[in-house]
Amino acid sequence: MAHADPTFDYCLAHTSPLDPVFHHLERETQLRTLAPQMMSGAYQGQLLRFISLMLRPQRILEIGTFTGYSALCLAAGLPPNGKLHTIEANDELGYIIRKHVAMAGYQDQVVLHFGDAAKIVPTLEEVFDLVFLDAGKLDYPEHYELALGKMRPGGILLADNVLWDGKVASGNEKDETARLLRSFNQFVHQDERVENLLLPLRDGLMMVRKK
Repeated sequence: MAHADPTFDYCLAHTSPLDPVFHHLERETQLRTLAPQMMSGAYQGQLLRFISLMLRPQRILEIGTFTGYSALCLAAGLPPNGKLHTIEANDELGYIIRKHVAMAGYQDQVVLHFGDAAKIVPTLEEVFDLVFLDAGKLDYPEHYELALGKMRPGGILLADNVLWDGKVASGNEKDETARLLRSFNQFVHQDERVENLLLPLRDGLMMVRKK
């Protein structure tokens, strides 16, 4: 994906490439979906993969699967008996997701759910070590609370797109999503249950550690 920042291009060029399955998934996402830019992409994907490899989580929760790119990155750190629960609202993406989960060899570890995350998360009898929020941004406050309640102390939560194309930091008041994300970021920053690090990576990545 082209990028206007030469520093970013240099960093990407000097970052280890992902497995060829991701190139196949990226191509199919571009051909078969209306918003392929929703994919995490190679650079952020490698960061997600590294975080998972460092944590070696037994249980991962992802809210917002899209075509499965980030799920495959996160699954890299799972031990053989580990599980990743991923939730997607659009069941029409099921074919692409399942196909690439199988290609990557994670079919026994990735549990795919379709539907409303607000209804599905409470039914999961799991304690999560790692959580990735990447579904509807207006739902972030609710998803954050649901996920945090299912996490172990010391667990890591990541929320994507929290800078919203620069509109959050610039104070854009006309964009409803930017307003919500600004409020969300402030809430997380003041939440005494966690400590946080906001990274200006891609479209903004909020990293949260539960105390």
